[in-house]
Amino acid sequence: MIELQNVSKSYRTDTIETLALQHMNLSVPAGEFLSIMGPSGCGKSTLLNIMGLIDEPSEGTVALAGKEVTSYNGTKVARFRNEQLGFIFQSFHLINDLSVVDNVELPLLYRRVGAKERKRLSLEALEHVGLSNRARHFPTQLSGGQKQRVAIARAIVGRPNIILADEPTGNLDSHMGNEIMEILMRLNKDLGTTIVMVTHDERMAKKTHRLVRLSDGERVS
Repeated sequence: MIELQNVSKSYRTDTIETLALQHMNLSVPAGEFLSIMGPSGCGKSTLLNIMGLIDEPSEGTVALAGKEVTSYNGTKVARFRNEQLGFIFQSFHLINDLSVVDNVELPLLYRRVGAKERKRLSLEALEHVGLSNRARHFPTQLSGGQKQRVAIARAIVGRPNIILADEPTGNLDSHMGNEIMEILMRLNKDLGTTIVMVTHDERMAKKTHRLVRLSDGERVS
C-alpha cells in the first residue's frame, strides 16, 4: 500500500543544508497498522508528510496504493490525496464555527458529493467513532477526546485506503488516548484500513502491528 525507495529529503537555505531523511526504504502492506517512533527532529513528521504527498522527496520514489506518485502534478496530487488518504493531527484542526457533522463533511465537498449523500456518509462516520449523538454540537462543546473522535470521523468519511496519524493521542490523557487507539485499531481490523501513526508513546506503539524507529533521519530498526 505504501512503498518508499531510497527517499531522502533535504532543506536548503543560503548558508546551510539540513538533511531530514536519508535513503529511506520502507514498505507498508495493505491492512497494516504501523507506528513510527524516534526523538524530536529525527524526521518522523517529514516522513509522514512525504507519505501524505504534503511534501516532496529530494531523492527517491514514493508509491501509494500501487501507483508511483512522485511525479504527480499539483492537481493530480490533490485529487489523489483527497480520494486515497485520511489525515489525523495532534491538534484536531476542527473549525469552531461549523457543527460536528459539517466538520466531518469537509473532505466530501472537494469531491462534489451531493448534500444528502454527504450527510449520510458523515453520520455513518460519526457512528463509527461513537459520536452520532453529537452531530449538531460545535467543537467548543466537546472534550479533547471527543474532538479527536470527530477528527477521525473526518479522516474516514471518504473511505480512504490509508490513514496517516501524527501524534493522535499526544494531547490526550491516558484514558482518552486508549479510547482513541481502540477506535483506530477497530477501523484497521474491521475496515482493513492501512494506518501509519507517528507517536512518542511506547505504550501506544506496542498496540500496533509493527514499529519502525528513526534516528537522525535514518531508519535504525
